[in-house]
Amino acid sequence: MSATNASEASRVTEFILLSFSCSKEIQVFLFLLFSMSYILTLMANGVIIWAVKVDYRLHTPMYFLLANFSFLEICYINTTVPNMLGNFLSDTRTISFTACFIQFYFFFSCGITETFLLPLMAFDRYLAICHPLHYPTIMSGRLCFNLMAICWVTAFLCYPIPIYFITQLPFCGPNTIDHFVCDPGPLLALSCTPAPGIELSCSLISSLIIFITFISILTSYSLVLRAVFCIPSAAGRGKAFSTCGSHLIVVSMFYGTIMVMYISPNSGNPAGTQKIVTLIYSSVTPLINPLIYSLRNKDVRNALRKIHICAKIGQN
Repeated sequence: MSATNASEASRVTEFILLSFSCSKEIQVFLFLLFSMSYILTLMANGVIIWAVKVDYRLHTPMYFLLANFSFLEICYINTTVPNMLGNFLSDTRTISFTACFIQFYFFFSCGITETFLLPLMAFDRYLAICHPLHYPTIMSGRLCFNLMAICWVTAFLCYPIPIYFITQLPFCGPNTIDHFVCDPGPLLALSCTPAPGIELSCSLISSLIIFITFISILTSYSLVLRAVFCIPSAAGRGKAFSTCGSHLIVVSMFYGTIMVMYISPNSGNPAGTQKIVTLIYSSVTPLINPLIYSLRNKDVRNALRKIHICAKIGQN
């Protein structure tokens, strides 16, 4: 039996991503909808990176973090959305074995990078609000760059070993994944043999990363809110509450969805629920984040206005 499985597994050279099963007309509508969302996400995050780069007043750790976060969001949506858009117009919807696991790796690595960057951004706000006099000394440009680099490198080193072991599993027919992305749950379900050790390791890694980073974010914002109560100005308190509240809404939406998906990958969530939940944290939050974290910021808006004026003067 094992020889048969191995033989069949050797013939599995591609997977079929079912994506969203609906009529051709709805497929075209979804293609147009997600194409527009994709373009807006690229533009919004690209504008933030551009503004931080060209305006020297934004050359501070806070804005470097925001620009880095925007760059991450661009990387994140590019791991899934282009392939999803292609599937809307494709009849085959196939993805090669190698491409599937490459997508899996970069999708998860970018997601983990986001779970590392969000606590770093929250910690930066904690230092700026709770220790304003020491903030320039503590959060220097060099330290900020080193912390960002640690986030990226550590995130991209988390999953190579689990993914390698998943690629060594024997995959039998059918090779159909009822999702729009190569995700560990559906992939492990296609294996000919049970892999409880791999499932447990993936679940443990995800759980530890999610809970530790989420608790650190809550800790930072709790200290920030405690400091806000000491602000004598009602307007100052209102502004701080508005900023922290909007940040926490995005954090809660992102962490809430990934907790549903990855704390227990094979918890029996229906395929439709998995797709919707994955869409929220992989496509919706990258579109919302620029508005919440940057475009509502007065300094960023002033920088964009200045750039726009300079561009108009240059044209004249």
